[in-house]
Amino acid sequence: MRQYFEKTGLELTVLVDEERSVLKAYGVWHRLGLDAWNIARPALFLIAPDRTIHFSFVADSQGEFPGHEEVVEAIETLNR
Repeated sequence: MRQYFEKTGLELTVLVDEERSVLKAYGVWHRLGLDAWNIARPALFLIAPDRTIHFSFVADSQGEFPGHEEVVEAIETLNR
């Protein structure tokens, strides 16, 4: 992951949430599912400098992710 950020020049803050308090606050933690337990659903939140959520995606299953184009578009509109 580090190489990707270095290559693209993206500056992001990464959160390590060992207590899962942020996962629970954002509604992405689930205790038990068909394919896993005590983990987060795949999720993506773009948070603007004013701390508002600009874009969010929360999957229903572990194999679901937002489309690349959708994410790039959200980032571009955030940077305008």
